[in-house]
Amino acid sequence: MSKFKPTIEDVGRAAGVSRATASRVINNAPGVAAPLRARVEAAIASLGYRPDEHARALASGRTRAVDVVAISCPDAGWLGNHPYFGRVLAGMVPVLDGVNTQLRLHAVGWENAADAIDEIAANSTLGAVLADVPPDLAARFHRRCRRVVSMVPTSPVVPGMAADNVGGAYAAIEELYRLGCRRIAAVHGPILNPCATDRRTGHRQAIERFGLAELTVDEDFNRHGGYQGTQRLLERHPDIDGIFVACDLMAAGAIQAITASGRRVPDDVSVIGFDDSIVASCTNPPLTTMGLPVEEMAAAATRLLLDGVPPSGLRVRFPVSLVRRDSTRPTAGPR
Repeated sequence: MSKFKPTIEDVGRAAGVSRATASRVINNAPGVAAPLRARVEAAIASLGYRPDEHARALASGRTRAVDVVAISCPDAGWLGNHPYFGRVLAGMVPVLDGVNTQLRLHAVGWENAADAIDEIAANSTLGAVLADVPPDLAARFHRRCRRVVSMVPTSPVVPGMAADNVGGAYAAIEELYRLGCRRIAAVHGPILNPCATDRRTGHRQAIERFGLAELTVDEDFNRHGGYQGTQRLLERHPDIDGIFVACDLMAAGAIQAITASGRRVPDDVSVIGFDDSIVASCTNPPLTTMGLPVEEMAAAATRLLLDGVPPSGLRVRFPVSLVRRDSTRPTAGPR
């Protein structure tokens, strides 16, 4: 006996709506009142309905594709130079292998971000992974296309991968404190970046817990930002003995700035980064960092899109763990 496979007509009958209305909900089209949409979504869940994505793509004349969206400053070469984005793609590609699906990458500038979000959402087929999109624009995308997953902290309604950025930053400060550092500074990321915001929160919680001074600067997520920010911190606070840096690429610049000042890492200043990207093993000395499982997060996000429409507000949680290398060491004694 063949297994029952519900159709759009079945969904419409179960929800008490027309086939056209059921189809609009299934295809994430606007113009359906919230109560009707809720009834159709309940019928979809009850019947276990799964749309035939290949048939949908053929009918619409559109290619089956998963979009990857990142919003920042394209003229700075950020997309090609930052290891985070390569790790996102590395996690997605194996999941898409053999499923007749393209991967489309969109590098969007701030000046036209809203219009670009609308266009990408309108042309989406299997949905989008938001690699680096702020909460307001992520919510905008979700209103236009519900097949979307965010890789960074996002709006409450948008499905997302939830890494413990707050706890990771707290753990980094806790580790520096455990090693004997008492003048611990932080080089944070961009103010509008949601990951940077959470790491800033974790740092603030830790310094309040341990009674430390707030010695901080905000910079861009790149090597120059880490160099420039650390240089300023050392000029203002020459007695710094530990630095938390909000990403590994920035931490590489921080180590260079410390060395250029005549200090040694970790003898004079211990450094902890965030991400555990390839950069962490290439610095001199190799970087102690907070490991962020970017590839696993990207793979999970891609599988969610291939499975259908992710539930609104879904959170798939990932831990962040300390990876000890040679850029940290216990201090000789209390400072």
